[in-house]
Amino acid sequence: MQDQAAVPSIHEVDSRHGYAMLLMVIGSVAISFGGLVLRNIEVATPWQINVYRSLGLIVAIAAILAIQNRGRFFATLMSVGRFGILAGMLLAGAGLSFIQAFTHTTIANALFIIGAIPFFAALLARIFLGERLRRATLVTMLFAGSGLALMVVNGISIGSGFGNLMALSTALCFAGFAVVVRYRRRVEMLPSLLIASALIIAVSLPVTGGDLKLPLNDILLCLFWGGCLSGLVNWTFIIASRHLATAELTLLMLIEFALGPVWVWLFVGEIPHRWTLIGGSVIIASV
Repeated sequence: MQDQAAVPSIHEVDSRHGYAMLLMVIGSVAISFGGLVLRNIEVATPWQINVYRSLGLIVAIAAILAIQNRGRFFATLMSVGRFGILAGMLLAGAGLSFIQAFTHTTIANALFIIGAIPFFAALLARIFLGERLRRATLVTMLFAGSGLALMVVNGISIGSGFGNLMALSTALCFAGFAVVVRYRRRVEMLPSLLIASALIIAVSLPVTGGDLKLPLNDILLCLFWGGCLSGLVNWTFIIASRHLATAELTLLMLIEFALGPVWVWLFVGEIPHRWTLIGGSVIIASV
C-alpha cells in the first residue's frame, strides 16, 4: 500500500500534532454522549436508529463538503476513488457489526473486544504503512487497555459466539478504515462517510420493512446523534488522520468508552459499577 512518491514519509515530524490530538479529544467527548441519547430513545429499533442516524450524518457531511468545496462538491466526491469506496465499505461494516455485537452478546464482551481497535490499528498500520509505535504511545495503549479491562471485568463471559464475532468484525473493520484514511490523508476523505452511511441505510432499511414511523422525539434524537455527534467525531477523525499516527487516532477514541457511563449516571441516574468508574479513570489518565 505504500507509495512514498505520492505520500510524504509517515515518520515526519508534524507541527500540528497537538492540534490534531485536541480535535480527537473533542470528537471523542462529543460521541460519548451517544449512550445518553440512546437511553432517551423510546421505541425505535436498532435498525431504525441506523437509518435515521445515517441520514443525519449524510446531511451533516454533505453540508460540510458543500461549504468547504464551493463549486467543486461533485468533483470532491469523485476524488476519493477506490480507496474512498474501500474506506466507506469498511466503516459501514463496522457500523453494522456494532449493532449486531451489542444485540447478540454482553455489553462487557462487546466493549472489551471493540476496545482492541488501537491494537489492531497499530498492527495493520505497521504492516501496510510502515508506522512504528513510539514508546510513549505503546505504554499509553497498555495502560488504557488495562483500564478498559477493569471497566468490564465483572461482565465478561463466554457470551454468544456470533455476538463476539461481530464485535471482532467491528474492531477489524474500523481499524482498517483508520489505516485507509491515514494512508490517503492528502486526499479529502469525508465523502467516504457518505458512502458508509448510504450502505448502512441500504442494509438497514429492508430489515425495518420500510417502517420508519417513530415518535418525533426518537427521530430528532437519532438525527442529532448522527448529524451532530457522529458528524463531529467523524469530521475531527478525518482531519486528525492527517497529523496523527493510526494507533494514536484510535487510542484517543477510548475516551468515549470511559465517559459514556458517566453521562448516563449524571443525567439518567444509572449508577455504574465502581470498577467501571475506576477503569474509566485509568483510561482518561492514560490518554
